[in-house]
Amino acid sequence: MEKTINITLKVWKQRNPKSQGAFETYTLNNISIDSSFLEMLDILNEQLINEGKEPVVFDHDCREGICGMCSLFINGRPHGPDDDVTTCQLHMRKFHDGETITVEPWRSAAFPVIRDLMVDRNAFDKIIQAGGYVSVNTGGVPDANAIPIPKDKADAAMDAASCIGCGACVAACKNGSAMLFVSAKVSQLALLPQGRIETAKRAKAMIAKMDELGFGNCTNTGACEAECPKNVSISNIARLNREFLFAKLKD
Repeated sequence: MEKTINITLKVWKQRNPKSQGAFETYTLNNISIDSSFLEMLDILNEQLINEGKEPVVFDHDCREGICGMCSLFINGRPHGPDDDVTTCQLHMRKFHDGETITVEPWRSAAFPVIRDLMVDRNAFDKIIQAGGYVSVNTGGVPDANAIPIPKDKADAAMDAASCIGCGACVAACKNGSAMLFVSAKVSQLALLPQGRIETAKRAKAMIAKMDELGFGNCTNTGACEAECPKNVSISNIARLNREFLFAKLKD
């Protein structure tokens, strides 16, 4: 027999970035513990629509832990009480029968609320546009092994590239810093020979854009690494700082 739970939801409702938001309380019964958190929100919205009420707006896309869209702050933690997962990978078995679950959007000046639980994360896209790329000459495609790359460098670059840009690091940081995100995007290119050509320009441009968009300074508490669903290491922040200092010394 399928196990179910009854829960109470306190969900943040906010019509637009400038309006005053508030929590609204909902009750859900007989929720399967095998449901994902987003499936539970789908059930809530179906219930609200049947009652003639406005559904809760939240962001999602792949529901496979890849896209980083499902940015929810659940019971005081980005992506909820499970470790190393995004919200779409969180299941209701992590909650208890009769529990009250508080659901909020990311809290950051750089991520303004669009509506309810959906936030505008275009700031990350602007940081990438500032320098998160490599310039290459078009022409014949070189052989895959034309540029030998040591395995430890390739592994570290792949680990950094696992960042999905969900923003959990920003939500977890008391200063709303984007250092883990920026350092991951800088590291994945700086570790490879293809990315070394523009490395100085990249570090300066991406940090300048990060500051311009209103992200805070790194707190050095490690909260970003602890809440990252992809286990991106804060060692990347040290690499970003080195890249930035070398760039300034070059100037």
